[in-house]
Amino acid sequence: MIALSLAEIAEIVGGQTHDIPDPAVTVSGPVVIDSRKVTPGSLFVAFAGERADGHDYAGRAVEAGAALVLATRPVGVPAIVVDDVVAALGALSRAVVRRLGATVVALTGSAGKTSTKDLIAQLLERKGPTVYPEGNLNNEIGLPLTALRATDETRHLVLEMGARYIGDIRYLTGLVPPRIGLVLNVGSAHIGEFGGKEQIAQAKGEMVESLPEDGVAVLNADDPLVRAMSSRTKARVVLFGEAADADVRGEDVRLTDDGRPAFRLHTPTGCSDVTMRLYGEHHVSNALAAAAVAHELGLSADEIAEALSEAGTLSRWRMEVTERPDGVTFVNDAYNANPESMKAALRALVAMGKGRRTWAVLGLMAELGDASLAEHDAVGRLAVRLNVSKLVAVGGREASWLQLGAYNEGSWGEESVHVSDAQAAVDLLRRELRPGDVVLVKASRSVGLEQVVTALLENATEGEVAGR
Repeated sequence: MIALSLAEIAEIVGGQTHDIPDPAVTVSGPVVIDSRKVTPGSLFVAFAGERADGHDYAGRAVEAGAALVLATRPVGVPAIVVDDVVAALGALSRAVVRRLGATVVALTGSAGKTSTKDLIAQLLERKGPTVYPEGNLNNEIGLPLTALRATDETRHLVLEMGARYIGDIRYLTGLVPPRIGLVLNVGSAHIGEFGGKEQIAQAKGEMVESLPEDGVAVLNADDPLVRAMSSRTKARVVLFGEAADADVRGEDVRLTDDGRPAFRLHTPTGCSDVTMRLYGEHHVSNALAAAAVAHELGLSADEIAEALSEAGTLSRWRMEVTERPDGVTFVNDAYNANPESMKAALRALVAMGKGRRTWAVLGLMAELGDASLAEHDAVGRLAVRLNVSKLVAVGGREASWLQLGAYNEGSWGEESVHVSDAQAAVDLLRRELRPGDVVLVKASRSVGLEQVVTALLENATEGEVAGR
């Protein structure tokens, strides 16, 4: 974070100082919510959670070098006390970003946010210091923590914005107003909370409504609900996608023999060929979105194509590909799941597994509400239609719907099995995997299916497993 005195922070957040002998002392280190991550000069933010209360760790944080604690009650060490720690953290992030000269890029969408954020970051780093979220810090706590990592040297600040309800993105853009706002897609993620895709579009469109007249709204030309958002902004609109009228578009889209996307990139200032290191055709849309942002910030078509062709995955458990010494390939996409990302992952599995046995180890897609049965059934049926070799549905009721969908789609459904939990899936795979098999693991985060990959790799010694 940029250096601020304790007195300045107190004024910004509207808090009361306690046990501060010298208000001129500065916070020059990171802002953290975990006392174990404190470094000299840090600001430790004390949250009272369900399992632990950060106030109980305030003393430990100061002993480790924290210059200040932000809290809701006095804690016996230098602290600023506020009524609402979340609101104070947001106010601090807003004030800090206003003092910076960085261009703020924000993105939202039902699927692909984190992967696209990682691509944008890798492109923009070619133009100067870039701050972006670690993982998917995209809510009222994670977004300010990301913004507060910016310094005077930061040239680009990339922010991911999630939403569960209408108004969430409006709140986040109010904390850190973007100049470039990107909407990737409108899908079924959190449809249980929103009630329908039209409501999801209403929420996602708050991104472009927040933009200033000299800002840029980057919209998916291939998604009608996103394209329609052009009428909701006073900013200039840039379209990306495979549509003929997209400003930044991909042509001749194809997959390499091992399932990596390739395409011809067209921008308003030139064209260039891209072959990505990532897996799955769904990354084409993510790449075109990142390319549109990068083009707006001055990268040429050749620079963009080169960066996209070199870009990797910065976040864990997103199509993370690892090969075991015996030739079994694992695709760990277990961080999260919704109908759109699940179907894209299945298609990527099939593309990667040409001539090899393919396994889809799938679990719950959460927060689908009344659409849950139909969506799980549809994923099971798609696995059959794509000729995935084996489906392992992991978990309770929703997993049974996955397996039932596969079974009802045709005789192949006999190759599907329903198991109770991750350990049962591990036991099954240990018995039945053969050298050369390709295994996709995917479910909502709460299922913890990454444990399946961890367990099946744990006997491999370091250096024997070649990560791609």
